[in-house]
Amino acid sequence: MDTTTMNRRSSLKTILATGIAPLFVPARLLRSQTAPSNKITLGVIGCGSQGVVDMRAFLNHDDVRVVSICDVNRRRIDAAKFHIKEAYGSADVKVHSDFRELNRDAGIDAVLMALPVHWHSIPSEDAVLNGKHIYHEKPMAMSIQEAKVVREAVRKKGVVFQFGTQQRSDMKFRWAAELAQNGRLGKLKEIQVGVPGGKTMPAFAEQPVPADVDWDRWVGPAPMTPFNEEKLKRDNHENITNFSLGMISCWGIHHLDIAQWGNGTDATGPVSVEGHGEYPKDGGCDAVESWKLRFEYANAAPIVFANQGDEIGHGARFIGEKGWVHVLRGKISASDDAILRDPQNKVGTMPIKLHESLEHTRNFIDAIQGKAKTVCDIETAVRSDALPQLAAACLKAKRKLTWDPAAENFGSDAEANALMNHRAMRGGWRLSTV
Repeated sequence: MDTTTMNRRSSLKTILATGIAPLFVPARLLRSQTAPSNKITLGVIGCGSQGVVDMRAFLNHDDVRVVSICDVNRRRIDAAKFHIKEAYGSADVKVHSDFRELNRDAGIDAVLMALPVHWHSIPSEDAVLNGKHIYHEKPMAMSIQEAKVVREAVRKKGVVFQFGTQQRSDMKFRWAAELAQNGRLGKLKEIQVGVPGGKTMPAFAEQPVPADVDWDRWVGPAPMTPFNEEKLKRDNHENITNFSLGMISCWGIHHLDIAQWGNGTDATGPVSVEGHGEYPKDGGCDAVESWKLRFEYANAAPIVFANQGDEIGHGARFIGEKGWVHVLRGKISASDDAILRDPQNKVGTMPIKLHESLEHTRNFIDAIQGKAKTVCDIETAVRSDALPQLAAACLKAKRKLTWDPAAENFGSDAEANALMNHRAMRGGWRLSTV
């Protein structure tokens, strides 16, 4: 064993022994030297803010090689190439503006999809049907129907799927979920989930489309809207209903996924949802601004989901008969410090051990190599993503909705079932029939 390997293992042991592992363990601690012929080749579809964050994580893995990138914004391409050159010493990668060209490249093993939400389903399904393993950024899609189509493609092709719910690879979130599942809080009475609410913005004035942006392709299957530079910013387009369901989904999926994990309901879902929401009265952002909803389960604790505020703070709080634990990025707290002792479970107080992943992109690569399973596979992803989808449907229907988690529909409620369907797609874009 060489000195580098010994130092890497020593560093990992130190991180884990403290019980305060970060959201992302530096990949340099996890990698080893790999021959070029054994590297996983990765294509990147979407080089915006989240895409570059994910891509840089993959660039740290010695057994992965980013070989192709795709975006309709030349500025994003240039930014991605900067980081590729920084990592490899050269920015010699294939560049595409059409994801279909990248997906049909037989030299690519896996794809990272990190596009705006309205583009999540079509490129991912296309990648999967072309036999690519897929790291699919959250949320799943704009509708339950689209999420199901992607799931069917993954099932059919048998590829590895990782949902971008990186919190499942953070020890604090796993620890909180294990405390809840092992009865350390007593019987769970309620789970509270708080996330940032929506935003308001002045109306976006029409601007000329710059030469380095293909606006028609950026809008893609969404309804056409005049160009404005502000719409390219993630914080804005995620609050515009042409392109997203809003923070109820884009932020909601993070902590609702953890609530599902700790509730022991990864393989099922709620039986009803009810609540209310408020929307901006005017301006450029029209997605839901504030809300409070309640999910009821047949055999698990209810989840109260709201935009964060004085009543419900940011994160996920598991409330039991004997105490509570509250977790958010970088912090875990409890009603009694004794609940948080022994995070490594050395005394065997928590027999239920959840799937352990130290770093989300590493877990994905390990799964491709047959060394592990992904911590958030397609089945779990669709179940978790159903919660913000059901929340959005409830607000549209303006009434309580009853959900059948086995059939994954609203039973005989035709009006509610129609809300599961994806909207009409513009410009000839379609999902394939699986």
